[in-house]
Amino acid sequence: MLSKYHWWRDAVIYQVYVRSFLDSTGDGIGDLAGVRTGLPYLKKLGVDGIWLSPFYPSPQHDHGYDVADYCGVDPLFGDLAEFDRLMAAARRLGIKVLLDIVPNHCSGEHPWFAEALAAGPGSPARARFHFADGRGPGGDEPPNNWHAMFGGPAWTRVTEADGEPGQWYLHMFTPEQPDWNWRNPEIPAEFDRVLRFWLDRGVDGFRIDVAAGLYKHPALPDSDDPEADARTRDSVNPLAWNQPEVHEVWRHWRSVCEEYTTRDGRERLLVGEVSVPTAREHARYVRPDELHQAFFFDLLSAPWDADAFRKVVSEAMQDIAGTGSTVTWVLNNHDQVRTVTRYGEPAPEGSGIGAARARAAALLMLALPGAAYIYQGEELGLPEVVDLPDDVLTDPIFRRTGSRARVRDGCRVPLPWSGQASPFGFTSGVESARPWLPQPDYFAEYATDRALADTRSFWHLYRDGLQLRAALPQLGEGTLRWLDSPPGVLAFVRGDDLVCAVNFGTAPTPAPVSGTPLLSSGPCPPGVLPGSTAAWWISDGTAL
Repeated sequence: MLSKYHWWRDAVIYQVYVRSFLDSTGDGIGDLAGVRTGLPYLKKLGVDGIWLSPFYPSPQHDHGYDVADYCGVDPLFGDLAEFDRLMAAARRLGIKVLLDIVPNHCSGEHPWFAEALAAGPGSPARARFHFADGRGPGGDEPPNNWHAMFGGPAWTRVTEADGEPGQWYLHMFTPEQPDWNWRNPEIPAEFDRVLRFWLDRGVDGFRIDVAAGLYKHPALPDSDDPEADARTRDSVNPLAWNQPEVHEVWRHWRSVCEEYTTRDGRERLLVGEVSVPTAREHARYVRPDELHQAFFFDLLSAPWDADAFRKVVSEAMQDIAGTGSTVTWVLNNHDQVRTVTRYGEPAPEGSGIGAARARAAALLMLALPGAAYIYQGEELGLPEVVDLPDDVLTDPIFRRTGSRARVRDGCRVPLPWSGQASPFGFTSGVESARPWLPQPDYFAEYATDRALADTRSFWHLYRDGLQLRAALPQLGEGTLRWLDSPPGVLAFVRGDDLVCAVNFGTAPTPAPVSGTPLLSSGPCPPGVLPGSTAAWWISDGTAL
Protein backbone atom coordinates (compact mmCIF):
# COMPACT_ATOMS: atom_id res chain seq x y z
CA MET A 1 0.00 0.00 0.00
CA LEU A 2 1.36 3.44 -0.92
CA SER A 3 2.27 5.50 2.13
CA LYS A 4 0.97 9.05 2.30
CA TYR A 5 4.20 10.12 4.04
CA HIS A 6 6.78 11.52 1.63
CA TRP A 7 10.07 10.73 3.35
CA TRP A 8 12.10 12.97 1.07
CA ARG A 9 10.28 16.21 1.87
CA ASP A 10 12.25 16.84 5.08
CA ALA A 11 15.00 14.23 4.80
CA VAL A 12 18.59 14.92 5.79
CA ILE A 13 20.92 13.22 3.32
CA TYR A 14 24.68 12.75 3.82
CA GLN A 15 26.80 13.05 0.69
CA VAL A 16 29.41 10.28 0.54
CA TYR A 17 32.33 11.08 -1.74
CA VAL A 18 33.20 7.40 -2.05
CA ARG A 19 36.90 7.64 -2.90
CA SER A 20 37.51 9.80 0.21
CA PHE A 21 35.18 8.21 2.79
CA LEU A 22 36.82 4.96 3.96
CA ASP A 23 39.20 2.53 2.24
CA SER A 24 38.73 -1.19 2.95
CA THR A 25 41.47 -2.57 0.68
CA GLY A 26 44.58 -0.57 1.56
CA ASP A 27 45.05 0.96 -1.87
CA GLY A 28 44.49 4.51 -0.59
CA ILE A 29 41.14 4.96 -2.35
CA GLY A 30 37.79 4.72 -0.58
CA ASP A 31 35.37 2.06 -1.79
CA LEU A 32 31.88 0.62 -1.37
CA ALA A 33 32.96 -1.82 1.34
CA GLY A 34 34.32 1.18 3.23
CA VAL A 35 30.98 2.91 2.90
CA ARG A 36 29.27 -0.20 4.26
CA THR A 37 31.66 -0.22 7.23
CA GLY A 38 30.85 3.41 7.91
CA LEU A 39 27.06 3.05 7.86
CA PRO A 40 26.74 2.59 11.66
CA TYR A 41 28.63 5.88 12.10
CA LEU A 42 26.11 7.62 9.84
CA LYS A 43 23.20 5.96 11.61
CA LYS A 44 24.56 7.27 14.91
CA LEU A 45 24.89 10.74 13.42
CA GLY A 46 21.19 10.57 12.58
CA VAL A 47 20.92 11.09 8.83
CA ASP A 48 18.04 9.66 6.82
CA GLY A 49 20.00 8.62 3.76
CA ILE A 50 23.19 8.81 1.75
CA TRP A 51 24.05 10.03 -1.72
CA LEU A 52 26.94 8.10 -3.27
CA SER A 53 29.27 9.84 -5.73
CA PRO A 54 29.80 7.93 -9.00
CA PHE A 55 31.42 4.52 -8.59
CA TYR A 56 30.81 3.28 -12.14
CA PRO A 57 33.57 2.00 -14.44
CA SER A 58 35.51 5.08 -15.50
CA PRO A 59 39.01 6.18 -16.50
CA GLN A 60 38.65 8.69 -13.63
CA HIS A 61 39.59 11.80 -15.60
CA ASP A 62 36.96 13.62 -13.53
CA HIS A 63 36.83 11.17 -10.63
CA GLY A 64 33.96 9.11 -11.96
CA TYR A 65 31.88 11.83 -13.58
CA ASP A 66 33.26 10.48 -16.85
CA VAL A 67 31.25 7.27 -16.99
CA ALA A 68 32.28 4.41 -19.28
CA ASP A 69 29.55 1.97 -18.12
CA TYR A 70 26.44 3.18 -16.31
CA CYS A 71 25.46 -0.29 -15.10
CA GLY A 72 28.59 -1.51 -13.38
CA VAL A 73 31.05 -0.87 -10.54
CA ASP A 74 34.62 0.20 -11.17
CA PRO A 75 37.08 -2.33 -9.66
CA LEU A 76 38.56 0.60 -7.71
CA PHE A 77 35.40 0.61 -5.63
CA GLY A 78 34.32 -3.04 -5.62
CA ASP A 79 31.79 -4.91 -7.71
CA LEU A 80 28.04 -5.38 -8.03
CA ALA A 81 28.03 -8.02 -5.30
CA GLU A 82 29.56 -5.50 -2.90
CA PHE A 83 27.03 -2.90 -3.99
CA ASP A 84 24.25 -5.36 -3.15
CA ARG A 85 25.79 -5.97 0.29
CA LEU A 86 25.90 -2.21 0.85
CA MET A 87 22.25 -1.90 -0.12
CA ALA A 88 21.26 -4.72 2.24
CA ALA A 89 23.20 -3.17 5.13
CA ALA A 90 21.65 0.25 4.51
CA ARG A 91 18.18 -1.27 4.39
CA ARG A 92 18.73 -3.00 7.75
CA LEU A 93 19.71 0.33 9.30
CA GLY A 94 16.85 2.23 7.71
CA ILE A 95 19.19 4.40 5.60
CA LYS A 96 18.04 5.42 2.12
CA VAL A 97 20.55 5.18 -0.76
CA LEU A 98 20.70 7.63 -3.67
CA LEU A 99 22.99 7.15 -6.65
CA ASP A 100 24.70 9.91 -8.61
CA ILE A 101 23.68 9.64 -12.27
CA VAL A 102 25.44 11.59 -15.03
CA PRO A 103 23.14 12.00 -18.06
CA ASN A 104 24.70 15.08 -19.70
CA HIS A 105 27.94 13.44 -20.78
CA CYS A 106 29.86 10.18 -20.66
CA SER A 107 33.49 9.10 -20.81
CA GLY A 108 35.53 9.25 -23.98
CA GLU A 109 36.05 5.55 -23.30
CA HIS A 110 32.34 4.72 -23.39
CA PRO A 111 31.79 2.05 -26.09
CA TRP A 112 29.34 4.26 -27.96
CA PHE A 113 31.88 7.07 -28.25
CA ALA A 114 34.54 4.66 -29.48
CA GLU A 115 32.03 3.45 -32.05
CA ALA A 116 31.32 7.05 -33.08
CA LEU A 117 34.99 7.81 -33.63
CA ALA A 118 35.40 4.74 -35.80
CA ALA A 119 32.16 5.19 -37.74
CA GLY A 120 32.94 8.54 -39.29
CA PRO A 121 30.96 11.64 -40.28
CA GLY A 122 27.23 11.31 -40.87
CA SER A 123 26.96 7.93 -39.15
CA PRO A 124 24.18 6.95 -36.72
CA ALA A 125 26.87 6.36 -34.10
CA ARG A 126 28.01 10.00 -34.29
CA ALA A 127 24.41 11.17 -34.07
CA ARG A 128 24.39 10.03 -30.42
CA PHE A 129 26.78 12.91 -29.69
CA HIS A 130 27.30 16.45 -30.98
CA PHE A 131 29.68 16.08 -33.92
CA ALA A 132 29.97 18.97 -36.36
CA ASP A 133 32.24 20.25 -39.10
CA GLY A 134 34.61 23.04 -38.21
CA ARG A 135 34.55 26.59 -39.51
CA GLY A 136 37.12 28.47 -41.51
CA PRO A 137 39.64 27.21 -44.06
CA GLY A 138 39.88 23.44 -43.84
CA GLY A 139 37.44 23.36 -40.90
CA ASP A 140 40.26 24.38 -38.57
CA GLU A 141 38.08 26.48 -36.25
CA PRO A 142 35.54 25.07 -33.74
CA PRO A 143 31.88 24.97 -34.85
CA ASN A 144 30.99 27.75 -32.39
CA ASN A 145 32.56 29.93 -29.70
CA TRP A 146 31.33 28.08 -26.61
CA HIS A 147 33.64 27.62 -23.65
CA ALA A 148 33.93 24.48 -21.54
CA MET A 149 33.03 24.71 -17.87
CA PHE A 150 36.48 23.53 -16.80
CA GLY A 151 38.42 25.83 -19.10
CA GLY A 152 39.26 26.08 -22.80
CA PRO A 153 37.00 25.64 -25.82
CA ALA A 154 34.00 23.30 -25.64
CA TRP A 155 35.05 21.50 -28.84
CA THR A 156 37.81 19.04 -29.72
CA ARG A 157 38.75 17.98 -33.21
CA VAL A 158 39.15 14.29 -34.02
CA THR A 159 41.47 12.51 -36.38
CA GLU A 160 39.47 10.46 -38.87
CA ALA A 161 40.18 6.88 -39.96
CA ASP A 162 42.20 8.14 -42.93
CA GLY A 163 44.54 10.03 -40.60
CA GLU A 164 43.26 13.45 -41.60
CA PRO A 165 41.83 16.09 -39.21
CA GLY A 166 38.08 15.69 -39.19
CA GLN A 167 34.99 16.78 -37.33
CA TRP A 168 34.73 18.34 -33.90
CA TYR A 169 32.75 17.02 -30.91
CA LEU A 170 31.16 18.98 -28.08
CA HIS A 171 32.18 18.61 -24.44
CA MET A 172 30.89 21.18 -21.96
CA PHE A 173 33.35 20.00 -19.29
CA THR A 174 36.53 18.27 -20.54
CA PRO A 175 37.56 16.58 -23.81
CA GLU A 176 37.35 13.27 -21.95
CA GLN A 177 33.61 13.88 -21.35
CA PRO A 178 31.70 14.12 -24.67
CA ASP A 179 28.16 15.42 -24.33
CA TRP A 180 25.27 13.16 -25.26
CA ASN A 181 22.83 14.36 -27.94
CA TRP A 182 19.48 14.06 -26.19
CA ARG A 183 17.65 14.87 -29.42
CA ASN A 184 18.63 11.38 -30.59
CA PRO A 185 15.94 8.95 -29.32
CA GLU A 186 18.57 6.32 -28.49
CA ILE A 187 19.83 8.43 -25.58
CA PRO A 188 16.62 8.75 -23.54
CA ALA A 189 15.93 5.06 -24.23
CA GLU A 190 19.38 4.11 -22.91
CA PHE A 191 18.94 6.11 -19.73
CA ASP A 192 15.53 4.55 -19.20
CA ARG A 193 17.36 1.22 -19.17
CA VAL A 194 19.98 2.57 -16.73
CA LEU A 195 17.37 3.88 -14.29
CA ARG A 196 15.54 0.57 -14.26
CA PHE A 197 18.77 -1.39 -13.77
CA TRP A 198 19.49 0.40 -10.48
CA LEU A 199 15.88 0.68 -9.36
CA ASP A 200 15.63 -3.07 -9.75
CA ARG A 201 18.60 -3.35 -7.36
CA GLY A 202 16.66 -1.44 -4.72
CA VAL A 203 18.02 2.11 -4.79
CA ASP A 204 15.86 4.85 -3.31
CA GLY A 205 16.52 7.42 -6.00
CA PHE A 206 19.04 9.49 -7.90
CA ARG A 207 20.98 12.70 -7.59
CA ILE A 208 21.11 14.01 -11.17
CA ASP A 209 24.31 15.69 -12.32
CA VAL A 210 23.94 18.78 -14.54
CA ALA A 211 20.15 18.49 -14.49
CA ALA A 212 19.68 21.80 -16.31
CA GLY A 213 21.89 20.58 -19.16
CA LEU A 214 21.25 17.68 -21.56
CA TYR A 215 19.65 19.65 -24.41
CA LYS A 216 21.60 22.21 -26.44
CA HIS A 217 20.17 24.75 -28.86
CA PRO A 218 19.52 22.69 -32.02
CA ALA A 219 21.45 25.11 -34.28
CA LEU A 220 24.49 25.28 -31.95
CA PRO A 221 24.87 29.04 -32.60
CA ASP A 222 27.58 31.31 -31.20
CA SER A 223 27.16 32.64 -27.69
CA ASP A 224 26.54 36.38 -27.39
CA ASP A 225 29.01 36.63 -24.50
CA PRO A 226 31.48 33.74 -24.53
CA GLU A 227 33.79 35.51 -22.09
CA ALA A 228 31.02 35.52 -19.47
CA ASP A 229 30.50 31.82 -20.09
CA ALA A 230 34.20 31.26 -19.39
CA ARG A 231 34.35 33.19 -16.11
CA THR A 232 32.27 30.86 -13.99
CA ARG A 233 31.67 27.19 -13.31
CA ASP A 234 27.96 27.94 -13.08
CA SER A 235 25.68 27.20 -15.99
CA VAL A 236 25.40 30.62 -17.62
CA ASN A 237 25.38 29.82 -21.37
CA PRO A 238 21.64 29.85 -22.20
CA LEU A 239 22.31 28.03 -25.46
CA ALA A 240 23.74 25.00 -23.65
CA TRP A 241 21.68 24.95 -20.44
CA ASN A 242 18.10 25.25 -19.30
CA GLN A 243 16.60 24.44 -22.71
CA PRO A 244 12.82 23.84 -22.53
CA GLU A 245 13.01 20.25 -23.80
CA VAL A 246 14.84 19.11 -20.67
CA HIS A 247 11.61 19.21 -18.70
CA GLU A 248 10.20 16.34 -20.76
CA VAL A 249 13.10 14.19 -19.55
CA TRP A 250 12.26 14.82 -15.92
CA ARG A 251 8.57 14.16 -16.51
CA HIS A 252 9.46 10.76 -17.94
CA TRP A 253 11.93 9.94 -15.18
CA ARG A 254 9.33 10.92 -12.60
CA SER A 255 6.85 8.53 -14.21
CA VAL A 256 9.41 5.72 -14.03
CA CYS A 257 9.97 6.36 -10.33
CA GLU A 258 6.26 6.46 -9.66
CA GLU A 259 5.82 3.18 -11.52
CA TYR A 260 8.17 1.54 -8.99
CA THR A 261 6.54 3.33 -6.07
CA THR A 262 3.11 2.09 -7.12
CA ARG A 263 4.53 -1.41 -7.30
CA ASP A 264 5.89 -1.64 -3.74
CA GLY A 265 4.92 1.54 -1.86
CA ARG A 266 8.52 2.83 -1.52
CA GLU A 267 8.91 6.34 -2.86
CA ARG A 268 11.92 6.92 -5.12
CA LEU A 269 13.48 10.37 -5.15
CA LEU A 270 14.84 12.49 -8.00
CA VAL A 271 16.96 15.42 -6.80
CA GLY A 272 18.62 17.56 -9.43
CA GLU A 273 21.76 19.64 -9.61
CA VAL A 274 20.02 22.64 -11.14
CA SER A 275 22.18 25.71 -11.74
CA VAL A 276 19.89 28.45 -13.00
CA PRO A 277 19.93 32.20 -12.32
CA THR A 278 16.81 32.63 -10.17
CA ALA A 279 14.66 30.79 -7.66
CA ARG A 280 11.72 31.21 -10.03
CA GLU A 281 13.53 29.32 -12.82
CA HIS A 282 14.66 26.75 -10.26
CA ALA A 283 11.01 26.19 -9.32
CA ARG A 284 10.16 25.07 -12.86
CA TYR A 285 12.20 21.89 -12.28
CA VAL A 286 10.24 20.83 -9.20
CA ARG A 287 6.72 21.08 -10.51
CA PRO A 288 4.52 18.18 -9.35
CA ASP A 289 5.25 15.97 -12.37
CA GLU A 290 9.00 16.67 -12.65
CA LEU A 291 11.87 16.37 -10.16
CA HIS A 292 10.87 15.86 -6.56
CA GLN A 293 13.57 18.30 -5.46
CA ALA A 294 16.51 20.32 -6.74
CA PHE A 295 19.46 21.62 -4.77
CA PHE A 296 19.03 25.27 -3.84
CA PHE A 297 22.57 26.64 -4.09
CA ASP A 298 21.76 30.26 -3.23
CA LEU A 299 22.23 29.62 0.50
CA LEU A 300 25.66 28.15 -0.21
CA SER A 301 26.71 31.16 -2.27
CA ALA A 302 25.22 33.86 -0.01
CA PRO A 303 27.70 36.10 1.83
CA TRP A 304 27.74 35.92 5.62
CA ASP A 305 25.13 38.62 6.08
CA ALA A 306 21.72 38.56 7.75
CA ASP A 307 19.95 40.50 5.00
CA ALA A 308 21.44 38.28 2.27
CA PHE A 309 20.38 35.10 4.06
CA ARG A 310 16.88 36.43 4.69
CA LYS A 311 16.47 37.34 1.02
CA VAL A 312 17.63 33.89 -0.12
CA VAL A 313 15.36 32.04 2.29
CA SER A 314 12.35 34.21 1.50
CA GLU A 315 12.70 33.77 -2.26
CA ALA A 316 13.11 30.03 -1.91
CA MET A 317 10.05 29.70 0.30
CA GLN A 318 7.98 31.81 -2.07
CA ASP A 319 9.04 30.37 -5.41
CA ILE A 320 10.05 26.77 -4.70
CA ALA A 321 7.86 25.72 -1.79
CA GLY A 322 4.99 27.28 -3.71
CA THR A 323 5.23 24.50 -6.31
CA GLY A 324 4.30 21.85 -3.77
CA SER A 325 7.89 20.67 -3.44
CA THR A 326 10.13 21.52 -0.50
CA VAL A 327 13.37 23.47 -0.61
CA THR A 328 16.55 21.38 -0.65
CA TRP A 329 19.14 23.30 1.36
CA VAL A 330 22.90 22.84 1.01
CA LEU A 331 25.90 24.55 2.56
CA ASN A 332 28.57 22.54 0.81
CA ASN A 333 29.37 19.72 -1.60
CA HIS A 334 32.29 18.11 -3.42
CA ASP A 335 32.68 21.12 -5.76
CA GLN A 336 32.91 23.90 -3.16
CA VAL A 337 35.37 25.33 -0.66
CA ARG A 338 34.58 23.85 2.75
CA THR A 339 32.26 25.93 4.90
CA VAL A 340 34.71 26.61 7.75
CA THR A 341 37.23 28.09 5.33
CA ARG A 342 34.69 29.92 3.17
CA TYR A 343 33.12 31.66 6.15
CA GLY A 344 36.51 32.43 7.67
CA GLU A 345 37.74 34.59 4.84
CA PRO A 346 39.12 37.25 5.04
CA ALA A 347 39.52 36.93 8.83
CA PRO A 348 43.05 36.20 10.06
CA GLU A 349 44.02 32.55 10.33
CA GLY A 350 43.44 31.17 13.80
CA SER A 351 40.63 33.58 14.65
CA GLY A 352 38.09 30.77 14.79
CA ILE A 353 35.48 32.94 13.10
CA GLY A 354 35.05 30.50 10.21
CA ALA A 355 34.32 27.60 12.55
CA ALA A 356 31.89 29.66 14.62
CA ARG A 357 30.00 30.81 11.54
CA ALA A 358 29.93 27.31 10.06
CA ARG A 359 28.44 25.95 13.29
CA ALA A 360 25.81 28.69 13.28
CA ALA A 361 24.99 28.08 9.61
CA ALA A 362 24.51 24.37 10.31
CA LEU A 363 21.87 25.08 12.96
CA LEU A 364 20.20 27.60 10.68
CA MET A 365 20.02 25.09 7.81
CA LEU A 366 18.64 22.33 10.02
CA ALA A 367 15.92 24.68 11.28
CA LEU A 368 14.69 25.68 7.82
CA PRO A 369 11.61 24.03 6.28
CA GLY A 370 12.40 21.28 3.78
CA ALA A 371 15.28 18.88 3.20
CA ALA A 372 19.01 19.29 3.87
CA TYR A 373 22.16 17.74 2.45
CA ILE A 374 25.39 17.46 4.44
CA TYR A 375 28.71 16.94 2.66
CA GLN A 376 30.99 14.42 4.33
CA GLY A 377 33.43 16.00 6.76
CA GLU A 378 31.24 19.04 7.44
CA GLU A 379 30.05 17.26 10.58
CA LEU A 380 33.70 17.22 11.69
CA GLY A 381 34.31 20.89 10.95
CA LEU A 382 36.99 20.04 8.42
CA PRO A 383 38.66 23.06 6.82
CA GLU A 384 39.65 23.27 3.18
CA VAL A 385 43.16 21.93 2.54
CA VAL A 386 44.58 24.94 0.73
CA ASP A 387 48.25 24.00 0.44
CA LEU A 388 48.23 20.80 -1.60
CA PRO A 389 51.31 20.75 -3.84
CA ASP A 390 50.76 21.15 -7.56
CA ASP A 391 52.14 17.67 -8.23
CA VAL A 392 49.31 15.95 -6.28
CA LEU A 393 46.41 17.96 -7.68
CA THR A 394 44.07 15.80 -9.75
CA ASP A 395 41.19 18.17 -10.55
CA PRO A 396 40.73 18.54 -14.32
CA ILE A 397 40.13 22.26 -13.76
CA PHE A 398 43.79 22.58 -12.76
CA ARG A 399 44.94 20.53 -15.75
CA ARG A 400 42.79 22.60 -18.13
CA THR A 401 43.54 26.08 -16.79
CA GLY A 402 46.83 25.83 -14.92
CA SER A 403 45.17 27.88 -12.17
CA ARG A 404 44.47 26.81 -8.60
CA ALA A 405 41.68 29.39 -8.25
CA ARG A 406 38.73 27.00 -8.57
CA VAL A 407 40.43 23.66 -7.88
CA ARG A 408 38.24 21.27 -5.88
CA ASP A 409 40.82 18.85 -4.47
CA GLY A 410 41.00 20.74 -1.17
CA CYS A 411 37.50 19.66 -0.12
CA ARG A 412 38.03 16.07 -1.28
CA VAL A 413 40.96 15.05 0.94
CA PRO A 414 40.16 11.68 2.58
CA LEU A 415 38.43 11.79 5.95
CA PRO A 416 40.39 11.31 9.18
CA TRP A 417 38.93 8.58 11.37
CA SER A 418 41.47 7.97 14.15
CA GLY A 419 45.04 8.32 15.26
CA GLN A 420 47.70 11.01 15.26
CA ALA A 421 49.19 10.64 11.79
CA SER A 422 48.14 9.97 8.21
CA PRO A 423 46.34 7.88 7.03
CA PHE A 424 44.29 8.55 10.22
CA GLY A 425 42.42 5.25 9.95
CA PHE A 426 41.17 6.06 6.46
CA THR A 427 42.88 3.05 4.92
CA SER A 428 43.20 -0.45 6.33
CA GLY A 429 46.61 -0.85 4.73
CA VAL A 430 49.99 -0.69 6.42
CA GLU A 431 51.07 2.52 8.14
CA SER A 432 52.94 3.55 5.01
CA ALA A 433 49.75 3.37 2.92
CA ARG A 434 49.14 6.70 1.25
CA PRO A 435 45.66 8.14 0.69
CA TRP A 436 45.05 9.28 -2.89
CA LEU A 437 45.31 12.89 -1.69
CA PRO A 438 47.68 13.69 1.21
CA GLN A 439 46.10 14.49 4.56
CA PRO A 440 47.69 17.34 6.55
CA ASP A 441 49.03 16.63 10.03
CA TYR A 442 46.40 18.88 11.62
CA PHE A 443 43.66 16.46 10.51
CA ALA A 444 44.41 14.66 13.79
CA GLU A 445 42.41 17.40 15.53
CA TYR A 446 39.34 16.54 13.43
CA ALA A 447 39.40 12.72 13.52
CA THR A 448 36.05 11.11 14.15
CA ASP A 449 37.19 9.30 17.30
CA ARG A 450 38.18 12.61 18.86
CA ALA A 451 34.99 14.29 17.64
CA LEU A 452 32.75 11.63 19.16
CA ALA A 453 34.57 11.91 22.50
CA ASP A 454 34.24 15.72 22.69
CA THR A 455 30.69 16.86 23.42
CA ARG A 456 31.61 20.39 22.21
CA SER A 457 32.60 19.16 18.74
CA PHE A 458 30.96 19.86 15.40
CA TRP A 459 29.88 16.23 15.34
CA HIS A 460 27.83 16.54 18.51
CA LEU A 461 26.28 19.79 17.28
CA TYR A 462 25.12 18.06 14.10
CA ARG A 463 23.99 14.94 15.95
CA ASP A 464 22.05 16.95 18.55
CA GLY A 465 20.50 19.11 15.83
CA LEU A 466 19.44 16.05 13.85
CA GLN A 467 17.96 14.39 16.92
CA LEU A 468 15.91 17.47 17.79
CA ARG A 469 14.86 17.90 14.18
CA ALA A 470 13.52 14.32 14.19
CA ALA A 471 11.83 14.68 17.57
CA LEU A 472 10.20 18.12 17.29
CA PRO A 473 7.14 18.40 15.04
CA GLN A 474 7.89 22.09 14.50
CA LEU A 475 10.99 21.24 12.46
CA GLY A 476 11.30 19.55 9.07
CA GLU A 477 8.59 20.29 6.55
CA GLY A 478 6.37 23.33 7.05
CA THR A 479 6.49 27.10 6.99
CA LEU A 480 8.36 29.81 8.85
CA ARG A 481 7.49 33.26 10.12
CA TRP A 482 10.09 36.01 10.43
CA LEU A 483 10.49 37.88 13.69
CA ASP A 484 11.52 41.48 14.08
CA SER A 485 15.16 41.50 15.12
CA PRO A 486 18.07 43.91 15.53
CA PRO A 487 20.36 44.66 12.57
CA GLY A 488 22.64 41.73 11.84
CA VAL A 489 20.32 39.19 13.48
CA LEU A 490 18.03 36.77 11.69
CA ALA A 491 15.18 35.24 13.69
CA PHE A 492 12.18 33.14 12.73
CA VAL A 493 9.52 30.91 14.24
CA ARG A 494 8.79 27.33 13.24
CA GLY A 495 5.38 26.07 14.21
CA ASP A 496 3.92 28.14 17.03
CA ASP A 497 6.81 28.26 19.42
CA LEU A 498 10.20 27.10 18.12
CA VAL A 499 12.47 30.07 17.54
CA CYS A 500 15.75 29.99 15.63
CA ALA A 501 17.98 33.06 15.72
CA VAL A 502 21.40 33.74 14.23
CA ASN A 503 23.66 36.64 15.16
CA PHE A 504 25.69 37.40 12.02
CA GLY A 505 27.67 40.10 13.79
CA THR A 506 30.55 39.78 16.23
CA ALA A 507 29.06 41.63 19.23
CA PRO A 508 26.44 40.02 21.50
CA THR A 509 22.80 41.09 21.23
CA PRO A 510 19.73 40.42 23.37
CA ALA A 511 18.22 37.02 22.64
CA PRO A 512 14.75 37.06 21.06
CA VAL A 513 13.52 34.59 23.70
CA SER A 514 14.22 34.40 27.40
CA GLY A 515 15.66 31.35 29.04
CA THR A 516 18.25 28.77 28.10
CA PRO A 517 18.18 27.59 24.48
CA LEU A 518 17.43 23.99 23.54
CA LEU A 519 20.56 23.99 21.41
CA SER A 520 23.13 26.57 20.44
CA SER A 521 26.15 26.59 18.17
CA GLY A 522 28.33 28.07 20.92
CA PRO A 523 28.07 29.17 24.55
CA CYS A 524 24.79 31.08 24.87
CA PRO A 525 23.88 32.53 28.30
CA PRO A 526 20.17 33.12 29.02
CA GLY A 527 18.95 36.33 27.44
CA VAL A 528 22.04 36.81 25.26
CA LEU A 529 22.86 35.80 21.69
CA PRO A 530 26.63 36.05 21.23
CA GLY A 531 28.20 37.02 17.92
CA SER A 532 28.54 34.38 15.18
CA THR A 533 26.12 32.14 17.07
CA ALA A 534 22.81 30.42 16.33
CA ALA A 535 20.37 29.02 18.85
CA TRP A 536 17.00 27.28 19.10
CA TRP A 537 14.45 28.00 21.83
CA ILE A 538 10.96 26.87 22.73
CA SER A 539 9.02 30.03 23.57
CA ASP A 540 5.95 30.45 25.73
CA GLY A 541 4.60 32.59 22.90
CA THR A 542 4.17 35.80 24.91
CA ALA A 543 6.59 37.83 22.78
CA LEU A 544 5.87 36.26 19.40
